[in-house]
Amino acid sequence: MGALMLQGTGSDVGKSVLVAGLCRAFANRGLAVRPFKPQNMSNNAAVTADGGEIGRAQALQAIACRVEPHSDMNPVLLKPQADRTSQLIVQGRVRGTLGSGNFREARGSLIAEVLASYRRLRAECDLVVVEGAGSPAEINLRAGDIANMGFARAAGVPVVLVGDIDRGGVIAAIVGTRAVIEPEDAAMIRGFLINKFRGDPALFEDGYRAIEERSGWPGFGVVPWLAAAVRLPSEDAVVLERGAPRGGGRRLVACPILPRIANFDDLDPLKLEPGVELAMVPPGTPIPGDAALIVLPGSKATIADLAFLRAQGWDIDIHAHHRRGGAVLGLCGGYQMLGRSVADPLGIEGPPGQVEGLGLLDVATRLAPGKMLRQVAGVALGAPVHGYEMHMGETTGPDTARPFALLDGIGPEGAISRNGSVMGSYLHGLLAAPEARGTLLARIGVAGSGRDHAADVDAALDQIAAELECHVDIDRLLQLARGTS
Repeated sequence: MGALMLQGTGSDVGKSVLVAGLCRAFANRGLAVRPFKPQNMSNNAAVTADGGEIGRAQALQAIACRVEPHSDMNPVLLKPQADRTSQLIVQGRVRGTLGSGNFREARGSLIAEVLASYRRLRAECDLVVVEGAGSPAEINLRAGDIANMGFARAAGVPVVLVGDIDRGGVIAAIVGTRAVIEPEDAAMIRGFLINKFRGDPALFEDGYRAIEERSGWPGFGVVPWLAAAVRLPSEDAVVLERGAPRGGGRRLVACPILPRIANFDDLDPLKLEPGVELAMVPPGTPIPGDAALIVLPGSKATIADLAFLRAQGWDIDIHAHHRRGGAVLGLCGGYQMLGRSVADPLGIEGPPGQVEGLGLLDVATRLAPGKMLRQVAGVALGAPVHGYEMHMGETTGPDTARPFALLDGIGPEGAISRNGSVMGSYLHGLLAAPEARGTLLARIGVAGSGRDHAADVDAALDQIAAELECHVDIDRLLQLARGTS
């Protein structure tokens, strides 16, 4: 048995993808592997087989290991729901809300549960691949840390530091990390990886050697730009800010980027469709008038995001689109926004109250403390579908008599407007099913490709693992994890 932890010189250096790739590479060698992230902050989450929730990246990494996701793989998950507050998920279950002022004190008390989850995973496999969060160089956050060195030292797990050469300054980022962290933390780092290199790695040989000399840490390889990573579900909303070029000859699907957007990877399968152009609409930009379908995504704070939507003028765009006969799909929080009203009498999301919805579905939502977490299967729009529910609140009203889906062992779910152009559902992951995706696209005049999203993700993981086998010293990493290096 063994373990290895990847930490980064900063956020978005590619740790999640590298962990997924290493998990698949080790699994391809016949090892029983499990992913682990002590603490995560994300509104992109997945429901586990044991009825909990974890970050989307850890669910993907479980797929890379060819095992079912489990709540132990991400024992602490923070889901931001306002600028200064987050919902706290511990071992898959909601434990309450944390503010920016009390999180540092609260997180230190969670280390025992983090270690318990880690030890359970380690006992059932050959190797645990651990992902850090942010950077150990954030020494202002070191006290009470459970995400990086606090965990590594408590669990005795060796660390490999990942630097992103694409953003520039990678030599300073790695050597600078060594300079600012405590000697005891630096002793946990046993080497580094250079990630996202474009071009001939030989051109960086001098820089690679300079890092080794100045940091005292050996290098484990230079990872090229992994083109296949774009086909993987993303957890970090920063990817939404990068945008994509507009193309011609395809039907446009538009999705506004809300401040607390959640589970936006629901839309990833649309990227497989040659007849579809997916436009994530940033704040300050109107929803394109030529959209064939507008998707309102999930939200961690429905009422606040609905107010933001109105402040952007997107409600005007949506109603104009609807008057032109355009289709609208609301998922989870987006479904709640489409109704007549959203009530929060107990102050689940903020001050108690009730707000008017967009009024495109004849339903109303009442938020409540209990959180629905379950994996589901059934039929949606007449086609087989599987996915999961993850929401707080209940939606009722006349339009639910025309359900979006019929779920096995559960019954009707969601709602469709009288004229059929507006649809709402609590189902996440429904577009991954080729049949259901094709049925939805047929409503906007697009022939679905029938491509299997899960198979596409699996193939991308194998491609990434093959790249890592070529460019990373996997054997030496495995020796490090086993304590034999």
